[in-house]
Amino acid sequence: MFLRTLTLACFLFALPLQAQANKLLMPGDVIKGHVKEEEKCELCHKKFDKKAQSQLCMDCHKDVSKDVSDKKGHHGRIDTSKECKECHAEHKGRDFKAAEFDHKQFDHKLTDFVLKGGHLGEKVKCESCHKAGKKFSEAPGVCHTCHEKDDEKAHKGKLGKDCAKCHTDKDWKTTSFEHDKTEFKLLGKHIEVKCLKCHIEHKYKGVPKTCVGCHKKDDDKAHKGKLGDKCESCHTAKDWKVSNFDHDKTKFKLLGKHEEVKCAKCHANNKFKDTPMLCASCHKKDDDKAHKGKFGPKCETCHNEKDWKENIFDHDKKTQFALLGKHISPKPLKCTACHKGDLYKDKLEMTCISCHKKDDDKSHKGKFGVKCETCHDENDWKKSVFDHDKKTKFPLLGKHKSPPLKCTACHKGDLVKDKLAMDCFSCHEKDDKHKGQEGKKCETCHVEDSWNKADKFNHNRMSTFPLLGKHGIVACKKCHLAPTFKDAKSDCWSCHEKDDVHKRRLGTECQVCHSTRAWEAWDFNHDKTNFKLDGPHKKGANKCYACHAKPMDKKVVASTACGSCHDRDDVHNGNFGDRCDRCHEGNDWKQIKMGVEVPSKKDEVKKRK
Repeated sequence: MFLRTLTLACFLFALPLQAQANKLLMPGDVIKGHVKEEEKCELCHKKFDKKAQSQLCMDCHKDVSKDVSDKKGHHGRIDTSKECKECHAEHKGRDFKAAEFDHKQFDHKLTDFVLKGGHLGEKVKCESCHKAGKKFSEAPGVCHTCHEKDDEKAHKGKLGKDCAKCHTDKDWKTTSFEHDKTEFKLLGKHIEVKCLKCHIEHKYKGVPKTCVGCHKKDDDKAHKGKLGDKCESCHTAKDWKVSNFDHDKTKFKLLGKHEEVKCAKCHANNKFKDTPMLCASCHKKDDDKAHKGKFGPKCETCHNEKDWKENIFDHDKKTQFALLGKHISPKPLKCTACHKGDLYKDKLEMTCISCHKKDDDKSHKGKFGVKCETCHDENDWKKSVFDHDKKTKFPLLGKHKSPPLKCTACHKGDLVKDKLAMDCFSCHEKDDKHKGQEGKKCETCHVEDSWNKADKFNHNRMSTFPLLGKHGIVACKKCHLAPTFKDAKSDCWSCHEKDDVHKRRLGTECQVCHSTRAWEAWDFNHDKTNFKLDGPHKKGANKCYACHAKPMDKKVVASTACGSCHDRDDVHNGNFGDRCDRCHEGNDWKQIKMGVEVPSKKDEVKKRK
């Protein structure tokens, strides 16, 4: 212990007094980069002036000081009121990284190089630009430094190092070079052509500016050099295959589809003189294919240059048969649909049946006559326009109209000759599920809206069973289990057997106690019967089954004699009959009526003997 104390004393006395004091007061070792200045506290600290510390930092770190004064770099853009130690701590030991920061949270906008376009996102990592062993501020700020390999691959270094002249940071492959400022303005298809298509092997000077200089192969292939080298006389930069030759200045003005036709289509073998100008001379094959020569040689009567397949013939004005409805819309019928022979020699009939006999045979089998227009019009062959309400004595109502019934649903024979009966039963006999019980006047109960709907039937007026109380809301099928309605029974018990909680002990005449108002509500008054309830009978009035113990057929039949129920209670063993009420009071069984002599036990014994 003494040795250690002596060694420490020698060490302290060997150092200057100020250095000893600094060493003792130091909160911890400085970082590795500040080891040489560790004993010189005055380089970083000023006595009694903490605010001077940041300036002392910049006195040493002159590059940071310059960035702050020039307002460049990261330190030149951050808040100058912050002290250096807020981000760069000291006295944390030799291995402490004083310049470390969270790369993910770092705002690159506070640097000389703002990340935009393709530089954003996770694809470009920090270490791609910030190499190991170098300060972050030493990262390159020009394109070529990072993209030298891309430049060598694309341009082989022949376009200089100012990449930003042509490229943007959005996408390396996207260029922004303004070719229009050169002697050759890019127009039409030239805009889409890749640079190397014209600038072969990155040659930018002495590139030909004439069309034939680049398109000689195209000219040899198309014209074989017979039309000269002034390609621009006919062609434009918009499309090599499109000619801008003004054919309208010739005797044959190009209209419609002729504008799109290739020159060689009419000018065979590059022959431009004596080219035929009649439609049939060029389109004979089309005429043979479409009309087989039956429609004459004057193609322009029906066709124009806009579209060979389009017919401009005005059938309404030039014939006595105007084309209406399906004859013209949505697509007009082909001429050959009606004109099957020679257009000029064969005259067509103008009646519907002349063309639509097959349709009539298929739909009506000739039973509806030949005047198709009575029911049909040109708008739709399948739709009938016949107004049944106005033109017949049988207006179509309800289901007869919507959805509309087919005519053949009723008119099964000849429409003109056969006259139909207009009563319901003549058509709906098969639908009569009442088996003739309700007669043939279906309209008494049914309406045209629905066969299953019988709104006209009034149960109270038209039957012997008026619907009262709860019966008014009961569904028909609850009582009428089958369409033979007259088979339904009218007594309560036939329907309410399941509801009879008395198990027939009170008979089957439910209406004696219950009403249609509510099954649970009953108003039977026992006092109005031959047996008035008194005394204990009245107290136990709810226990009906004490007396009514056995099922009854219809009406309640019960004896009013006391003995019929109280034979077990009869201490006289029946010697006094079953009319106990002659002696006993109903209120109390043990109470004897006034004036009745009670027999002694001796008398009872004598009677028994």
